[in-house]
Amino acid sequence: MKPGLTEAIFAYSRPRALAALLRSFRDLDMAEDLFQHACLRAAERWAADGTPRDPTAWLIHVARNAGLDLVRKDRRLSFGDVEAASDASDLAGDPHDDAAEALDRAEYKDDVLRLMFLCCHPDLKRQEQLILALRVIVGLSVGEIARAFVVTPDTMQRRISRAKTRAGTLARVLETPGLTERAERLNTVQTMIYLLFNEGYSASRGDEQIRNALCEEAIRLARLLLSLFPGQAETMGLLALSLFQHARSAARIDAEGGLVSLEDQDRTRWDQAMIQEGRVLIEKALRHGRPGPLQVQAAIAAVHCTAKRAADTDWAEIARLYLALEAIAPSPVVRLNRAVAVSRVTGPAAALDLLMPLAHDLARYRPYHAVRAALLEETGALKAAIKALEAALGCSPTSQEADYLIARITLLREKLAPSIA
Repeated sequence: MKPGLTEAIFAYSRPRALAALLRSFRDLDMAEDLFQHACLRAAERWAADGTPRDPTAWLIHVARNAGLDLVRKDRRLSFGDVEAASDASDLAGDPHDDAAEALDRAEYKDDVLRLMFLCCHPDLKRQEQLILALRVIVGLSVGEIARAFVVTPDTMQRRISRAKTRAGTLARVLETPGLTERAERLNTVQTMIYLLFNEGYSASRGDEQIRNALCEEAIRLARLLLSLFPGQAETMGLLALSLFQHARSAARIDAEGGLVSLEDQDRTRWDQAMIQEGRVLIEKALRHGRPGPLQVQAAIAAVHCTAKRAADTDWAEIARLYLALEAIAPSPVVRLNRAVAVSRVTGPAAALDLLMPLAHDLARYRPYHAVRAALLEETGALKAAIKALEAALGCSPTSQEADYLIARITLLREKLAPSIA
């Protein structure tokens, strides 16, 4: 099996496996260690014997066996010792045997949602809840989470340590929350699912720009959440937004694996069934008359998805929606996106004025530098645009993003060369 495929399976299986292991052993650090142990076994076994029919069940089965061994031995042995002492029948023979496949899917199918609600325990601060979700459920590194929160890795490491210490204590006594508790934690769970979708939509690491399995898992969880709270408008907005964004996935990467900008995408490849479902959801949500951030973002995505051509996009409406979003949930990133819309309505100069106050807050945010570069290019400031693209390259882009940025830099340097000569 190709290493990249194995890593993709591990990334997809991680949240379900950790959730099941946490439910079994009530120890967050132990769950993470057991999952890592199972991944090491899988890398060794699958290379020789092939991938099992249900990789997630296989990983949970192996991790749970190792955990039971540790419990039986009072955790006195290392994983290496357990490996040698454990019953060989657990893993012997065909990797597709019944033992690895017989794990009751009904037992773990909703564990990720359960884990999300547990991560939203009121004893955890909101930022701790989100950090915990990104680290435990999505499996992002310290540096990747730091970029998501636009802080330094050292600062984020301290925050992760505090969150895990508090969560580790809670995990030993947590029970599945009741309906009232779930309702109280709903907003944070929505945010977690949104972050999970975003990690799939635009991966923060590796050579794979889009991780469809994570997008599909986030959509599944959003559907499940909506089934629990069928009248919740923001959950409708979450699902609609995810569907609008995922509907474009087939057109976002070209035949050579490069990124395709929204304007250049072949819109005939967009999934119209997803778009139609998203439109029904957002229209139903907005009829409630309580627009929240996810609903407004879904409305923005709907404007993009319903334009038959890039030239037909109603940028004035998008600018108005971003202004509304900034009033509801102000942030530097929302202001950045509003600047893009403003540039299409009133020109790049007005948009650059909006970006000026964001330079410090978004200094480590790649899209900020990329947007600024595009606006500077429109004004003819090619040297400044090149510097902005170089700054974007310094913000740890994926390989596809890096290729795109380098191509833009090369093109601008070629444009600049005649004027220098």
